Amino acid sequence: MKNLKLIQLLESVLGKGKSTSGNNIAFFSPFTSHHKPKLEIDINTNTAGENPWHCWISDKKGRTISSLFKQMGLPKERFEQLAKIIESLRYRNNVETKTVTAITLPEHYAPLWHKKSTPDYRNAMHYLKQRRVTMLDILKYRIGYCERGEYAGKIIIPSYDDTGQLNYFVSRAFYKSDKQKHKNPKISKDIVGFDLTINWSQPIILCEGAFDAIAIKRNAIPLFGKIIQPALQKKIIEKRVRDIYICLDADALRNAIQIAERFMAEGLNVYFIQLQDADASELGFEQITEIINNTDILTFEGIMALKMDMLWT
Repeated sequence: MKNLKLIQLLESVLGKGKSTSGNNIAFFSPFTSHHKPKLEIDINTNTAGENPWHCWISDKKGRTISSLFKQMGLPKERFEQLAKIIESLRYRNNVETKTVTAITLPEHYAPLWHKKSTPDYRNAMHYLKQRRVTMLDILKYRIGYCERGEYAGKIIIPSYDDTGQLNYFVSRAFYKSDKQKHKNPKISKDIVGFDLTINWSQPIILCEGAFDAIAIKRNAIPLFGKIIQPALQKKIIEKRVRDIYICLDADALRNAIQIAERFMAEGLNVYFIQLQDADASELGFEQITEIINNTDILTFEGIMALKMDMLWT
């Protein structure tokens, strides 16, 4: 079902539209002069808040109306109007009822900034020192550990949303004899990792794990995997982030390319950080910062070169 408010907003910007196939409406393109309406927009907003569009003359295209408005250079007020409409559509069109799963830290979680004389505390701190995690990092990310319970012998790294509510946590064994190196909660990863620490007006860095983000230190968001989740993608677009660095391990090249293409289509400046034999947490702050500072903006030619490399590896 087509949304009248969205159509009215588009027509106030682009002029009268004409229905074409499916949910598409065609408008006269703002990017070129043509006697027929050649800018097609899918008016059916999906659950990710996307409305793919394409100008068939200039070949400009994108996945969201926000990216169209950016290329048109529209004022802030238009983006605010659009955000309200898209947000209501996303939830109305989402036929699946999402159950919010409450999450709490493990029962025996203890903060590591409270010093103890126990062997477990000393071994946990020794492990973090080996990973080059400082006391400032422990305080910033509220890192803890467990001496008892199902997470006994594990470091606990929480993630909080922008309101300070816990939205996820990861654990890592600090004893080599522990056969279960990782034990994470069985809940959705569709969250924004370390959201509470992020300054959205600055460039952001996407990385795989919590230890990678801690090593990078500055505005790093862990994916807790190799895939970017809808909640993070939505927030990046909503916050109108301009520069984004993608710092995934070498074995995640295909995923990294897909993420890069997605954000380049939105008009973002994308920087692709190529890691070879070590991840960000192994390199440490100084080395990874040097690599980041020497990374150039990714171009279409760069994307093609990465795809060719992928074919030959």
